Amino acid sequence: MAAYYRRGRATAALTACLSALALAGCASNDATAPQASAPAPADASAKTEGGVLPGQPDINGDGKVVIGVLSPGDINDKGYYQSFVDTAEAFAKEKGWTIIKRGSVNTSDALNAARALCQQKVDMVALGASELRDAIPASEEPVCAKTAWYVPSADNILQTPKIMLSTDRADQSMLAAGYAAGLIMKDNGDTKAGFVTGPEADFTVTASAAFKAGIRLVVPEATLTTTYSGDLNDSAKAKEATQAQISQGIKVIYPYLGGATDASAELANANGVLTLTPGTDRCDSTKPKFDISVLFSPGDYFKAALEELAAAKLQMGVEKVWTLGVDPFPTVRICNGTPEQNEKLKAFIADVGSKKIDTTETVKRLGS
Repeated sequence: MAAYYRRGRATAALTACLSALALAGCASNDATAPQASAPAPADASAKTEGGVLPGQPDINGDGKVVIGVLSPGDINDKGYYQSFVDTAEAFAKEKGWTIIKRGSVNTSDALNAARALCQQKVDMVALGASELRDAIPASEEPVCAKTAWYVPSADNILQTPKIMLSTDRADQSMLAAGYAAGLIMKDNGDTKAGFVTGPEADFTVTASAAFKAGIRLVVPEATLTTTYSGDLNDSAKAKEATQAQISQGIKVIYPYLGGATDASAELANANGVLTLTPGTDRCDSTKPKFDISVLFSPGDYFKAALEELAAAKLQMGVEKVWTLGVDPFPTVRICNGTPEQNEKLKAFIADVGSKKIDTTETVKRLGS
């Protein structure tokens, strides 16, 4: 799943694509990657200690711009992971660039997958989520010498001169998501909410606590049932967890998932339970229907980096921190909110941005 908290993860086609070293866009969700051959010697002039890489956007100077994207998740999940790839493809088409993309990359294969991209002379390696942090050492290797690196950040990723980090605050967007849900729950007289996610990991535990705290800011007596299904993409597990929560009487559910999001949301729709999106704006979606869009899409953050690359201003060795109430993203939207609900949510987001609301303290106080 996510930028900051990694908002979250078999075909021969990919192997054929990589082995041919084709520079045309090639999509796959294959979990295995070819072993990279020995890196080619680097041009000493290509070394950088941060700052703006020369030659942007054609950093390696081969006459074309190629962006390589690696994702740990399903790049056809209609949500968080797909947004990253969709953004890259839309921007590349506009600029006449090429995208090489690969989804469902195992964390253990991240380093080899990154080397394989660099062998194809990409100008940028873009990681779809920080689960692929093990790829970062390739940025120091000769094979990736003339390559920019875009990395969604987390607390455990060290800034180096060779990479750009992009991060947001999980407690901010998830607290606002809970606040938005709380506004609807209060108007409907509801007190029970649910949260269905994958593994019980730091990022999911943090998200659940912040969501609960946000709800309780509006409905102090509210309860939140959290279910860890163990898998962000397993639809069967997501539906089982969702049904169990519906049976317990929840009226709002947050399917904080990857590829399993729609399966959970459709079941919620069928039972009159309100839903939220994990990262993208889907207020216009009708199957499934969503009531609140929580926007922390990695694609929105990535687009800003691609725009800087196109303008020859992209810097390595820096970190961009996206702040709720300050930047366009992250943010939260009530899809069919009343004027009063929308105004209250807008004011809440502004208070977070101005630091009038201490999100860390609020989550600690109300999220346990």
